[in-house]
Amino acid sequence: YGLFLAGLSYLLALIKFKFLLRELSVEFYVGVVALVFTALGVWMGSKLIRKQREPGEQFVMNESARDHLGITSREIEVLALMSAGHSNEEIARKLFLSLHTVKSHVSHILSKLDVSRRTQAVEKARSLHLIPNSGGSLV
Repeated sequence: YGLFLAGLSYLLALIKFKFLLRELSVEFYVGVVALVFTALGVWMGSKLIRKQREPGEQFVMNESARDHLGITSREIEVLALMSAGHSNEEIARKLFLSLHTVKSHVSHILSKLDVSRRTQAVEKARSLHLIPNSGGSLV
């Protein structure tokens, strides 16, 4: 941005003829600079958003870590829903389980991952590649 601003200042200095200054006010030049930076911001924003929307590699679960920890496929499903921020009640509804069963799965997940909180479980599961980092689908 700094080089662009310096170039724009130099360009404005070059076109600073007496007839342009008399005909066009300072507000015009400020508007031109604002318009250029707005266009630049929109362009940069679209580039950044496009990178986030592009689908990356498909998630591949670390089966050896899953087997070593003894985590079942149903516990992985519960863990994935936990990572999406769902409550126990929501997980029970989505997986057609009782609330008690979901609480049992969560308890087993916490003990198998050797953590005491749901957020710690999600972080550890992500670091072990048991669940996708964000928004991916399980394979």
